[in-house]
Formats: sequence, C-alpha cells, structure tokens
Amino acid sequence: MTRSGGARPKTFVFDLDGVVYLAGEAVPGAGPTLAGLKDDGHQILFATNNSSRALCAVEDAIAERTGFVPEAGSVITSGMAAAMVLKDDAERCLVLGSTELEDTLREAGIGVTGDPYDATALVVGLDRRLSYERLTAAVLAVNHGARFFATNTDPTFPTPTGKHPGGGAIAAAVERATGRSPIVCGKPFPPMLAMIRSKIDNDDVWMIGDRPDTDLALAAAAGWKKILVLTGVTSEGDPIPEELQPDHTIASIADLPALLNRQPAPTGR
Repeated sequence: MTRSGGARPKTFVFDLDGVVYLAGEAVPGAGPTLAGLKDDGHQILFATNNSSRALCAVEDAIAERTGFVPEAGSVITSGMAAAMVLKDDAERCLVLGSTELEDTLREAGIGVTGDPYDATALVVGLDRRLSYERLTAAVLAVNHGARFFATNTDPTFPTPTGKHPGGGAIAAAVERATGRSPIVCGKPFPPMLAMIRSKIDNDDVWMIGDRPDTDLALAAAAGWKKILVLTGVTSEGDPIPEELQPDHTIASIADLPALLNRQPAPTGR
C-alpha cells in the first residue's frame, strides 16, 4: 500500500461496533485497512462507548475478528472514562451494567457495592442482566443521594439482526424514574475526549464512526475530520444535523484508503 494522503502522518480514531466489526464478525476489509494504515506510519486508536467488556477483551476482539493487533494503550472504552472520572473521589459505586464494568472500576481503585443505600455513586452501562430488581436498586440509590453517571447515552448498538437497546436506553429509564440527568463519560463528552487527546501523536486527526450524535459530535467538538461509515446504525439518507455533517461519507472502513489517496498532499506543517 502506498503512502495514503501524502507523507504527513495522521491519527485515526476508530469506533468499533458498526465500524471495525459487527457483532462477532469483522467488517469486510477492516483488517487489511488497519494494517495498511499502520504500515504507512499513521497512528491507530480505538474509542468505543461499549462499557460491557474489559479492556483486554476488547483488544482480543479486535485481533481475533480482524487479524490486526492493536498496540498497548490504543483502546479506550467508556468504562475506562467513567473510572477516570470517579477514581479520585473515594466513591462506593452501585453498577447497573456488566460484571466487566465493575471490574474496570475496581481495577482503578474504586469501591463497588451492591447496596443502593450505601452507594455514593451509580454507574450505568449496557446491562445484559437487566431486571426490574436491578433497575429498582439503581433508582433507589439515586433517590437516596448517589451521584448518577452513565458510561454513554447510545440508545442502540448495531447487530446483524438490527439495532439492539444500548446503555443509553437503560440510563434513560433511571433518568425517567428519578428525574435526574446523568453525568456522561463516553463519546462525545469531555471525559472520553480528554482520554483520547492524551494519546494522540499527530495534529491531523480523523474520527471514523457510524453514529453522528457520538462519533461525529466528538470530532466536531475537537476540530477533527469527521468520517461517517454506513455499516452501523446510520444508513444513506438518514437525516443528520447541519453541525454534525460528515466531511466524508464512505460505505465502509474498506473505502478509507481510496479516500485518503484522493486527498491533496500537504504543502507543509
């Protein structure tokens, strides 16, 4: 693969679900595209609002599905962003989310409790164990003074069978029942943006995502180039607010090298 888009190195920030892979399968061409970008000297980062898996599991999923092995420190999850926000406050967190999200918080030194009356914070993410009892405990915690955090507000996530309810749908239930809005940690909000910025090596940053309200909104807030792919939750012709219009729309990640090769070479830094 020839140097894409001129000699100037770029940083590419990829969403995962609906961009790099869909459920258990890679988006066709994802692995070769990622490998080619890395071989060309570009930095590859991944930023996902999915908080339901541990960092090592996300890294393994990328490698197993695409054949591309992410570099250490190149993957950021919304669960990690939540841990960053909470780690200095000696919180006791009730988690309405996965056991892996609980582990992410514990690994950051944050206390986790199952008692809604003892909790000083509630953290909500995608919860495949969701039940009325678990939702009730979350509502009780907030109503008894616990601070309310959401790893993300994504209402859905893409799957081969269609859109499934996301962590944002669960957070919305707590918000509706308590009348309290969460502090959101994932894209496009400041905690996730700060974590990504701390890892960026270049001043030419491209965000590649499938969701305008998270991926493209993050890029807009940061002043990065916005690239929309159509392999996830957004289809061609879907309405997009003017301020979130992508710089480019491509069918899939496999079309990114061709897009780069159409870009004019830089005239200088």
